[in-house]
Amino acid sequence: MSIEINNESGVEVRQEELVRLIKHILAAMFLHPQTEVSVILADVDTMEKLHIEWMDEPGATDVLSFPMDELRPGTAAMPTPAGLLGDIVLCPVIAQEQAVAAGHSMEEELLLLTTHGMLHLMGYDHGEPEEKEEMFGIQRELLSNFLGRKPRETMK
Repeated sequence: MSIEINNESGVEVRQEELVRLIKHILAAMFLHPQTEVSVILADVDTMEKLHIEWMDEPGATDVLSFPMDELRPGTAAMPTPAGLLGDIVLCPVIAQEQAVAAGHSMEEELLLLTTHGMLHLMGYDHGEPEEKEEMFGIQRELLSNFLGRKPRETMK
């Protein structure tokens, strides 16, 4: 398993917690142990540029996902083959703002956003109500199992 985290945000982040969460998600979703994931912690300006370039939407956002090998969740009997899952870009400054509004820590917000980004890398989306219900249900379950309690949510 290769999980690379590059903090370019200027904000101190407990990276080991993000690595533990990603390992948990990969195992829970039956992805091959050698699956590769990259996480970039970006500043607001970088996140805004990426949001405009890739989503054609103004302003910075909290999380962006860039899938690579189009890996999908496997099963216990048939785990996903090894490959490059993709890149997640997180903005700790936006995460901090959302955390304050939701009444929890930036760390918990980053765990939520990382889980959300990981699911996007695996092909989940929330454009339609049924898709949103499925994706957010899996997101809640993964986070609950990781945290050992029900997570607080801020995702729309």
